[in-house]
Amino acid sequence: MHDVRVAVAFHSGYGHTARQAEAVARGAASTSGARSSLHDVTTPDGALWAALDSADAIVFGTPTYMGGGSAVFQGFAEATAPVWQERRWQGKLAAGFTNSAGTNGNKDTALSALAVFAAQHGMIWVPLGLAPGGEYSSRGSRADLNRLAGFTGAMAQSPSDLGPDQAPDGSDLRTAEHLGAQVAQAAVRFEHGRRAVAA
Repeated sequence: MHDVRVAVAFHSGYGHTARQAEAVARGAASTSGARSSLHDVTTPDGALWAALDSADAIVFGTPTYMGGGSAVFQGFAEATAPVWQERRWQGKLAAGFTNSAGTNGNKDTALSALAVFAAQHGMIWVPLGLAPGGEYSSRGSRADLNRLAGFTGAMAQSPSDLGPDQAPDGSDLRTAEHLGAQVAQAAVRFEHGRRAVAA
């Protein structure tokens, strides 16, 4: 069986979300039977479309600005209209991640928009799959996975006065790695199932 391909398609305004994207790609690549690739969607071109079309799963990432995804990511989303018309991503797996300066910052709104975007393409959404960590209980710790208690996708926080060399937090990056692995494992299972049905 060929390795399944997990593409991480993201925009990063200041470098913080790019670090999160790298962590997602690491997590996917750590899965046996999977490989990953990173794709900045700032300037969509033929190479980007070819990579996304050939992927078994696409993990979308955007910073959360003013309670939603970035304008650059939205521009990419709108540029997928020909892909949507031809149903080229129908049946692929999808997932999402986001980063903002605030602990909350309405990151859930950005993740929900990514899930709707994937649904419009007929994709199958893979959630984070982690119980909440951090301050969800009095025994929680900042070092916990999913410390920001997200479910739809991976959340990260990068304080506005810290550069991408210092943020996001290590636990947020490990949460992003978990998401990448979760998607890759699902893609491997789907490929095994597809081959079993074909046989």
